[in-house]
Amino acid sequence: MSKPIVLIAEELSPATVKALGPDFEIRTCDGSNKEELLKNIVDADALLVRSATKVDAEVFEKAKNLKVIARAGVGLDNVDVATATSRGVMVVNAPTSNITSAAELAVSLLLASARHIVPANEALKKGEWKRSKFTGVELSEKTVGIVGLGRIGILVAQRLAGFGVNLIAYDPYVQPAKAASLNIKMTSLDELLEQSDFITVHLPKTPETAGLIGEEALKKVKSTVHIINAARGGIVDEDALFNAIKEGRVAGAGIDVYSKEPCIDSPLFSLDQVVATPHLGASTDEAQEKAGIAVAKSVRLALSGELVPDAVNVSGGAIAKPVRPLLPLVENLGKIAAGLVTTSINRVHVEVNGEVVEHDLKILETSALKGLMTQLVNEPVSYVNAPGLAKERGIDTSLHTDVESIDHKVYVRVEVTTTSGEVSSAAGTVIGPKSVNKLIGIGLYDFDVLISDHMAFIKYADQPGMIGIVGGILGKSGINIAGLQLSRDAKGGNALVVLTIDTQIPHNVLQEIIKEINASFARTVDLQ
Repeated sequence: MSKPIVLIAEELSPATVKALGPDFEIRTCDGSNKEELLKNIVDADALLVRSATKVDAEVFEKAKNLKVIARAGVGLDNVDVATATSRGVMVVNAPTSNITSAAELAVSLLLASARHIVPANEALKKGEWKRSKFTGVELSEKTVGIVGLGRIGILVAQRLAGFGVNLIAYDPYVQPAKAASLNIKMTSLDELLEQSDFITVHLPKTPETAGLIGEEALKKVKSTVHIINAARGGIVDEDALFNAIKEGRVAGAGIDVYSKEPCIDSPLFSLDQVVATPHLGASTDEAQEKAGIAVAKSVRLALSGELVPDAVNVSGGAIAKPVRPLLPLVENLGKIAAGLVTTSINRVHVEVNGEVVEHDLKILETSALKGLMTQLVNEPVSYVNAPGLAKERGIDTSLHTDVESIDHKVYVRVEVTTTSGEVSSAAGTVIGPKSVNKLIGIGLYDFDVLISDHMAFIKYADQPGMIGIVGGILGKSGINIAGLQLSRDAKGGNALVVLTIDTQIPHNVLQEIIKEINASFARTVDLQ
């Protein structure tokens, strides 16, 4: 079999290719050249980019095999995520790869602005000794306002704490108690603007944050304030900042990002009070290596059909570590439950019991849909397109959680309902350090069976000799039984047998079993 093709469209760390390993055919192209990109993307399974490659609808139209786009960095402004999602293409990035580098650059810009390091350096190199012209300010006992207290904002706060500053922050999504544990006082944006001697921005670029630090905001600041933006261009209005510095309403600024990039002619560049860098937040050897390794690992997961924790277009949000072992379990339970009904499914319900419910479990609905949709459609099913495929077929989902779990540390059940009123459910758990999947229930029948690649379910009236007949038919057909367990609703009532087998049971063999033991049903479910 040919290897999956990974197209690297921009220069990445050598560690990226090493992390991908030998299982892929690696190709390269200049992603900034649209014609070259379109030529090479046709048969690629994965595309790795940084920020120069524009992945738009035209690229997706040409890409026939594309399953994942990996951005070796944080921002995804150059990727049409909506089109990727509609086509079932997973989009991943490396959200933590550059946070240390970005935080350190922000602190560097703040210090450089406070001490006029850049103009002083330039003057000295011109032979000018102007100590008095470049008198700066200390950070000690000054107030630093952090706009956006996410991962980078917190790293900046931790680094600045050593300078003896007073830290305040604005972030509507952060609880004051969390900030207080870091010795940071949460304020409104207006309070932060009015009180800060230094303002550093660490927000994502959204319609709500674009122009947040604009003309009106800059009317509220101290005239001695220094403003730092190493987050995203456009959050700080560059024209408004230029005017404020020219008019003496802002003392200085450190800017790494711009509303339009590349940017080589901003009016800010004419001001000695501005320290400007060309979007260097992630430009360290360490950040590039971390980003390359992270997206390489994500590509490996995506091309093996697994969920990538850093996927940005998979519904369900961030996946907590205790939740991850449940993903394959719920997917398998979805496959089993769907494999036991005969009419169209219109509802899927996921039930989870145990302490794990303290985490966000929304992703488990998607995992169940991924499992059952593989039983219903012939096209490839992923965590990206499973919700859309289900919606097209009118399948609703729901999730119920309960911290109480009597017999197991975690208990999961997937129930499907059909348009004709059939109800089927499969329950399971994970055990041991390797999180082994176990099937512990089918409807009202209790089991304790390891979930395997091939399973069969046979239901019949409970009476002696039935297992021998089933074994004889399978043996005659060369099908080896790896495991077998029987459960019944009552003595002499109905019995349900679960078989783990080495290969699938052909349809004609199932029909023979049904005939010989008068089974009410016999199904095989392939979980590969």
